[in-house]
Amino acid sequence: MLRWGPCNVWAETTGHKKSKYFQLKHPRIQPNTRSILIDWLMEVSEAYTLHRQTFYLAQDYFDRFMLTQKNIEKGLVQLIGVTCLFIAAKMEEACPPKLSEMAYVTAQTYYEDEILEMEMLILKALKWNLFPETAVSWLQLYFQMVSMNPNSDLMKPQFPQDTYVQMTKLLDLCIIDIKSMDFEYRVLAASVLSNFVQQSTVEKVSGKNPDISFLSPCLNWMAPFMKAAQLFGKVPLKDFKNVKSEDRHNIQTHTDYLSMQNMTGYTPDKTRLPSVIVTKQVADLHMHKT
Repeated sequence: MLRWGPCNVWAETTGHKKSKYFQLKHPRIQPNTRSILIDWLMEVSEAYTLHRQTFYLAQDYFDRFMLTQKNIEKGLVQLIGVTCLFIAAKMEEACPPKLSEMAYVTAQTYYEDEILEMEMLILKALKWNLFPETAVSWLQLYFQMVSMNPNSDLMKPQFPQDTYVQMTKLLDLCIIDIKSMDFEYRVLAASVLSNFVQQSTVEKVSGKNPDISFLSPCLNWMAPFMKAAQLFGKVPLKDFKNVKSEDRHNIQTHTDYLSMQNMTGYTPDKTRLPSVIVTKQVADLHMHKT
């Protein structure tokens, strides 16, 4: 059931973990359905050379929208997801994909007018609140602060790109799990950072000096994901056509996150959204357009 009117999501979720609340509101949708959708959005984002912030905005829109709704059918999940990415791209990208391209990437499961109708539903439900601080924006801020020296220019990235990409791999792997919804974005980001730098440093940049015990629940939950990421190995820092070298770490990439998720003991079903073959075809069309 889709609703036009906004509701106070955070008041309604009082006393509930958001992941539990999500499942209570949508009993027809399995937790792994969200994982598959979020993983697919990463794949589409890489195909279109979209920025990490664009993907994480789409993830935020999707989760917030779903918490305003009840009894969404499984068949609508992909439409909602691709529409969230469409909105996010218009917010963040200088040259966002066309509406026709977003419809095409669903293997033509949905038409352009359906995406436009869903767009209005989502915007109204979110009350046009389209600029939240995302998990990746917190992570970038924290890592920037860690890497700066007194003479650094705050507006220019000071951190090593390769290390940042390994951090975002862990964050990506965590965000596809529905239980990531139970943690604030800043807590997710600080917990990721804790796996790469000393705790004393995290204390300083997270504003929780001298105690980061507030991270313990998230760190404990994140531990299997960190182990899986280490077993999977480093992801490469990719080059992209028409993307400057100093910006390439900001492009959202996709790897086999669902297989990594299996390493944590969580096994999603075998349902897949349109394959990488489709998204590469779309990428070719997008590159030709630009």
